[in-house]
Amino acid sequence: MKKLAVVAFGGNALLRAGEKGTISEQERNAYETCENILPLIESGYNLVITHGNGPQVGNILLQNQAGYKLYGIPEMPLDICGAYSQGFIGYVIEQQLRNVLEKRGIDIDIITLVTQVLVDKNDPAFKNPTKPIGPYYTKEEAEQIMKETGAVFKEDPKGRGWRKVVASPVPNRIGNRKSIEKLARDGNIVIAVGGGGIPVYYVEPNKLEGIDAVIDKDLASALLATQIGADEFYILTDVPKVCIHFNTPNEKQLDVLSVQDAKQYLAEGHFAEGSMAPKVRACIQFVENGGKVAIITESKQLKNPKAGTRIVLNY
Repeated sequence: MKKLAVVAFGGNALLRAGEKGTISEQERNAYETCENILPLIESGYNLVITHGNGPQVGNILLQNQAGYKLYGIPEMPLDICGAYSQGFIGYVIEQQLRNVLEKRGIDIDIITLVTQVLVDKNDPAFKNPTKPIGPYYTKEEAEQIMKETGAVFKEDPKGRGWRKVVASPVPNRIGNRKSIEKLARDGNIVIAVGGGGIPVYYVEPNKLEGIDAVIDKDLASALLATQIGADEFYILTDVPKVCIHFNTPNEKQLDVLSVQDAKQYLAEGHFAEGSMAPKVRACIQFVENGGKVAIITESKQLKNPKAGTRIVLNY
């Protein structure tokens, strides 16, 4: 039986530092990333691809705001904006991956699924929103919006202004996970759980509803990998390996990490929050729940069978 792998594309898969975010830039970046995952496809893996959506959903929120101010077009809530972003990012990745495959004479169906992810409405995260989204505002603008809408804003630590913050609840169940697994095991490449998935909850028994929140994309990808019984879980980022003492004279790249050592390094503060820490936690979650190996690396390293940092249950 072919191995099943979940591959989580990092933010630079579509948009990179210093770029404006034009569609031509995003298509070019997506094509390059898709070229880099060819070694997995040519090795016979069944694949599910996940991706981030931070810059894109931020732009959608700005477009919403401008449309409302200029033309009175009703603003859409965050869950709808997340669905927008899943659709268009999935389309870009699907198209560019098709271009890569057709260039090499490979015929595989690629299917994008807009994915809902169940969260608990009583998750403590809803009482302490911390995830910044959307544009920066002055203090006065933020106070006015908070007064009008009840939204929560916090000042940016780097002094760039005030931003809306929302909860980042723990993902509990991936929507359509059985179909995702079947499609992938049947040989299709599936794109799902974009941006961590659209957070939904049961507003009452048997009635789902979207909620103003952002799910960590790496945790959602790890949960998907677990719930579809994936053998391997890849997180593609902008560094070849995980490091301790990062950006110091004592920096050390890690080839293999046991779950125990990964937890110890997390506790010692080697991995920054908002950067490597959530990726390592996601890998630990996958391996502790039955996954064989989780790998953190940059996409161009995948041609090397020993690419990246491999996180396993025990050495």
